Amino acid sequence: MQKKSLSDISTQGKRVLMRVDFNVPLDENKRITDDKRIVESLPSIKKILENGGRLILMSHLGRPKGKVNSEYSLAPVASRLSELIDCPVTMAKDCVGTEVMQQVLAMQDGEVLLLENLRFHAEEEANDPDFSRELASLGEVYVNDAFGTAHRAHASTEGITHYVQSAVAGFLIERELLYLGKALQEPERPFVAILGGSKISGKIDVLENLFKKVDTVLIGGAMVFTFFKAQGYAIGKSLVEESKIELALAILEQAKNKGIKLLLPTDVILAPAISGDVDFYADQISNIPDEMIGVDIGPKTAEMFRNEILSARTVLWNGPMGVFEIDNFASGTMAVAQALADATAKGATTIVGGGDSAAAIAKAGLAKEMTHISTGGGASLEFLEGKELPGISALND
Repeated sequence: MQKKSLSDISTQGKRVLMRVDFNVPLDENKRITDDKRIVESLPSIKKILENGGRLILMSHLGRPKGKVNSEYSLAPVASRLSELIDCPVTMAKDCVGTEVMQQVLAMQDGEVLLLENLRFHAEEEANDPDFSRELASLGEVYVNDAFGTAHRAHASTEGITHYVQSAVAGFLIERELLYLGKALQEPERPFVAILGGSKISGKIDVLENLFKKVDTVLIGGAMVFTFFKAQGYAIGKSLVEESKIELALAILEQAKNKGIKLLLPTDVILAPAISGDVDFYADQISNIPDEMIGVDIGPKTAEMFRNEILSARTVLWNGPMGVFEIDNFASGTMAVAQALADATAKGATTIVGGGDSAAAIAKAGLAKEMTHISTGGGASLEFLEGKELPGISALND
């Protein structure tokens, strides 16, 4: 997707309306517990300010369901952003209306205004044309740097582009398209994809799209038990999607026909319950007792996966290998994270597809060792499925 970006336009003296993803977690005292999403948007913000643009930022936060709710105010974000860029950030009381327009028109070059939560208006998620037009009237240039919401056709991501002449990608979206796009279009080979998570149903479209591109697929997470059951193994009390057993067999057959190496675990970690204070052990997949649950890939599998990852030139990871939130069941996921870090050091391109995988990389303290960590869980998943992302396709080519 060749889209115009911030580098292709001048923002000097212009009102630049930028959609960002400031949907950050807050504690009960309205303090931000993780500012990663704000930090990710800083390159675009700084570029606009350095070039003398008048920056109007807009975002959603949480799910206020189309009504004003002070719980979801972006005010804490304005103060944190102000600290990060060492410059005042004015907080608007709303995102549309006469008062907001007056504030915008009074702005000077290099100033920043943060609009209040877009989702205080039901029209945002409904992609209402009048609301889109009203948002568009605030700026002379529109920049989308919110990859995390690019798969949603909302007023601030898709609708707005019909009412502005210049609609371009910010640096964050440009980077996502560069890495995710290149991995899918022209990966350096061998190309290894690692898929985890609990359900095949959530990953079937990704698998089918990746089968056109990859050399090897490593599968972990609870979804392996549907594959095992399909192959006739006893899986104890492990999670299984009964309705997807036929599909699991079809996937194995498809991989074989396409000459794709599809590797399932040979051993798993077993526990009587998903809890941090129970005994657990590793065993072969052919030895799962009736009362046990598979909670992670075993050490032999972790070693096998590591060897595959280290032989790759491009690695894409989406989904954890087990219940990594519980330390006792995290070793498989951590081993994969470490293998990706080591592959990066050897010159491979490593891409982590948002969501739980990104959380696992952060838990392992290896975020800086990856080539690229996607900022959008749902958006990166849909991109990997080969779907069009409305918030990106609407930007100027």
